[in-house]
Amino acid sequence: MTNVYPIILTRYSDGYLVSIPDFDINTEGSDLAEAIFMARDAIGLMSIQYQDMGKPLPEAFSRSFSLGENDTQTLVDVDLDEYRRKHDNKMVKKNCTIPYYLNVEAERRGLNFSRVLQEALLEKIGN
Repeated sequence: MTNVYPIILTRYSDGYLVSIPDFDINTEGSDLAEAIFMARDAIGLMSIQYQDMGKPLPEAFSRSFSLGENDTQTLVDVDLDEYRRKHDNKMVKKNCTIPYYLNVEAERRGLNFSRVLQEALLEKIGN
């Protein structure tokens, strides 16, 4: 799922201040590329937090804002599914039960149970 949000870039002597009105957050970057990267990262982090708390994500342009003399408005897109895959990699312990004979054979072959389960789950969900 890709979302697009407006950001406001304010140029300063040593970089850019980035305001993200829909999430009511700010970040910064030393140059324009870093400022946009940091905006995308901040939106991704906040989106994961919202989703994990069961809160709906804000709609684009859900908050009004005005531009100052040194401000530039632009849009930033964030693929939230891809962002979560790349940045939310904390491991979760799962307990599963398998038949004894499968356990014996898998151990004999030196299979990594966690890796096999991850690969099977990725195949099942189509990634």
